[in-house]
Amino acid sequence: MTEDLESKGKILIVDDTLDNINALATILTDCGYKVRKALHGQMALMGVQASPPDLILLDINMPEINGYEVCKKLKSDDKTREIPVIFLSALDDVLDKVKAFSVGGVDYITKPFQFEEVLARVETHLTIQRLQNKLAEQNALLQKSSALEREKSQQLEQALHQLQQTQAQLIQSEKMSSLGQTVAGIAHEINNPINFIYGNLRHINDYISQMLQLIQIYQQALPNPSTDIQHLQESLDIEFLAEDLPKLLASMKVGSERIRDIVLSLRNFSRLGEAELKPVDIHEGLDSTLMILQHRLNEQPNSPAITVVKAYGTLPLVECYAALINQVFMNILNNAIDSLESRFANDALSEDSTEQLNPSPTISISTQIKEGDRVIIRIADNGTGMTEAIQKKAFDPFFTTKKVGVRTGLGLSIAYQIVVEHHGGEIFCESVPGEGATFTVILPLRHRYEQKNINF
Repeated sequence: MTEDLESKGKILIVDDTLDNINALATILTDCGYKVRKALHGQMALMGVQASPPDLILLDINMPEINGYEVCKKLKSDDKTREIPVIFLSALDDVLDKVKAFSVGGVDYITKPFQFEEVLARVETHLTIQRLQNKLAEQNALLQKSSALEREKSQQLEQALHQLQQTQAQLIQSEKMSSLGQTVAGIAHEINNPINFIYGNLRHINDYISQMLQLIQIYQQALPNPSTDIQHLQESLDIEFLAEDLPKLLASMKVGSERIRDIVLSLRNFSRLGEAELKPVDIHEGLDSTLMILQHRLNEQPNSPAITVVKAYGTLPLVECYAALINQVFMNILNNAIDSLESRFANDALSEDSTEQLNPSPTISISTQIKEGDRVIIRIADNGTGMTEAIQKKAFDPFFTTKKVGVRTGLGLSIAYQIVVEHHGGEIFCESVPGEGATFTVILPLRHRYEQKNINF
């Protein structure tokens, strides 16, 4: 019996709610898993060091040290870095899910959870972990063997690479599905009330104008009102109200239009209903992505605002998967912003910095038609740049130069798959360390491959 339990896998459940732990432990034990429990983060870290489990189910909201910090500590330790962590939380906000993946989680299950879903995800990630461990062990043995066996090693490396790509797609699919649905839901929920507000502003403006006209007529008809009316008129300052109310309404209209533009950008970016090939306006996709990233382009406490320079050519509509191409733009632009923040963070705080020695952070985006059947999109930044060695690995799955927990290393790998494998295009990077990087995306105007279901 002990061997059967161990063969299914050892699972550590970390939750400060005893009922949750007991319920999960009962189900997992009945299914053949060996289960250990921890009621808080510090206990979990000590237990993992003493006896590393095969997988961790980790609650987020816990006293003293939360689940995010526990995961960060696990991923910063060579001994525990490879243990898959599935987050369990009642938090359903997309930012919580994104943060869970960014600190190193492999999955995110929202409470109250379905036990069938928990079992399915646990089995999936344990299977992936076993395959990776097995491939790593076999690869280590093959490296010591003869030249004949090195051919087998190459085959295993290829299998590992394919497994990494599959795992990357699974993780990205979960993240983007959750993000896309949340974005679309937020856009829908905001759109109805803001249209109501925007539509009524004109009527409010008309009503107030008519009321002010009526007050003026009363003032002309009653040049000597009673003392009570005079006191009330002085306290209300009718002249100031008549001047300020139209300004307030105008600013409300501008704010409402801004919100409508943001909602439109969110809807254009996610485009969940467009899972098929369609003629797409590339410039609309770029602008929607920039709108969503505007908060990162604005001035930050320790870095200056980022200038975006557009040099859009005249492009026809491009036949593509709109949501996926928008994701390519998002990944490249996020990388550019990271690079600019890294280079200009200190410059922004330097008292003796000069414009000549420290040019402002800039992202340049250009588009053009090439040979009548392709479009070229270039996104350049003047950030830290990359060495030739890093450029060669930039599109590899899980490769990242960021600190543990900052990025998953999937962005450019996913962008490569979308552009090359699913659109028959090209994507490459040119960079000089210290001067910045330029990412070039080339897409055919007409899709060359048979339409297929794409899961990202």
